[in-house]
Amino acid sequence: MYWAFRQAAGIPGITPTEEKDGNLPDIVNSGSLHEFLVNLHERYGPVVSFWFGRRLVVSLGTVDVLKQHINPNKTSDPFETMLKSLLRYQSGGGNVSENHMRKKLCENGVTNSLKSNFALLLKLSEELLDKWLSYPETQHVPLSQHMLGFAMKSVTQMVMGSTFENDQEVIRFQKNHGTVWSEIGKGFLDGSLDKNTTRKKQYEDALVQLESVLRNIIKERKGRNFSQHIFIDSLVQGNLNDQQILEDSMIFSLASCIITAKLCTWAICFLTTSEEVQKKLYEEINQVFGNGPITPEKIEQLRYCQHVLCETVRTAKLTPVSAQLQDIEGKIDQFIIPRETLVLYALGVVLQDPNTWPSPHKFDPDRFDDELVMKTFSSLGFSGTRECPELRFAYMVTTVLLSVLVKRLHLLSVEGQVIETKYELVTSSREEAWITVSKRY
Repeated sequence: MYWAFRQAAGIPGITPTEEKDGNLPDIVNSGSLHEFLVNLHERYGPVVSFWFGRRLVVSLGTVDVLKQHINPNKTSDPFETMLKSLLRYQSGGGNVSENHMRKKLCENGVTNSLKSNFALLLKLSEELLDKWLSYPETQHVPLSQHMLGFAMKSVTQMVMGSTFENDQEVIRFQKNHGTVWSEIGKGFLDGSLDKNTTRKKQYEDALVQLESVLRNIIKERKGRNFSQHIFIDSLVQGNLNDQQILEDSMIFSLASCIITAKLCTWAICFLTTSEEVQKKLYEEINQVFGNGPITPEKIEQLRYCQHVLCETVRTAKLTPVSAQLQDIEGKIDQFIIPRETLVLYALGVVLQDPNTWPSPHKFDPDRFDDELVMKTFSSLGFSGTRECPELRFAYMVTTVLLSVLVKRLHLLSVEGQVIETKYELVTSSREEAWITVSKRY
């Protein structure tokens, strides 16, 4: 049946390699979904099709075709859509006004938790600075590990509150988070979890533990006022049922931990290899803060820092793929996209398209001086009104951390180190990324 459908769709692409798995074997052989899509778009153009199991998937690989598809009024976030389906959460399929309300609550959660916990964020950044200042200059610092630790501490306390002032709680959360993310982080990629009972049990146990922590916090925060406003409070004060609060806070805490950790890691990585950019960032930080304190109002003035983070997201291809379900039949260029098709946004392909970004492999924050470039970046959901709440949260946390670190330290690369990239739902380095630091004064 689906072969006929395959022809009918008429979208360039590849036929299933296996009846049951579709093109999964090809994806696995490519190393990742992102690398598979790079090849597919190179061969077949901006609109391509392939098969996840028995399901037709269409992938969009240029700014132009994405703009035709992205509906600015659509309330479901493409990145969260993907996480929800991987966690098999159902309640995202609400009506438009309910989805809109949930999106608003998440946005308020980000705004209010950042505002209420700014001092905490500063304190955690300064603790990391003190640790780095205490090292001898030759000492290699395991950047990914430190950034994950820093992100876990900040995100857990700002999303879930004071339970996580206790380091043991953070460590337990990090362990369960790691187990869950190592499975869903691969995305739709590999059906091996269902075939491996031990792994499946570990994954399910970890998920249950994370959910039970969240349930307790939701119960504790209901109907009470706390001096510290955390992300979950915004959801609890909204008009959601407990399952919706649980799902939205689970997705936010899972994704923002990892997006924040990787944004911090890549930003520092690129700064260590780009002396000019680091110098310019240091000058901006000095100019904006002088000898005064770091405040939320002043953070807003760090325009160059914002460009550094946008260029970090672009160069690292931080979230290389997101997805939307085609709810009504649509048209892209001359192609009809049938209802119920899974539509992938091949963002990693788009972010390296030389037609949109001259010298795409060069780390160059100055490209964002151009309003049009910023507008294109925003239209893809990486800044401005369309960015996902997890990314907005990560931008702020990373900005505070960089302001604290770069003010006092030179960040330096370790000679001869080649950093290989691992493309999952969030892009990371394959091995540990090492850096060294030296004091500015």
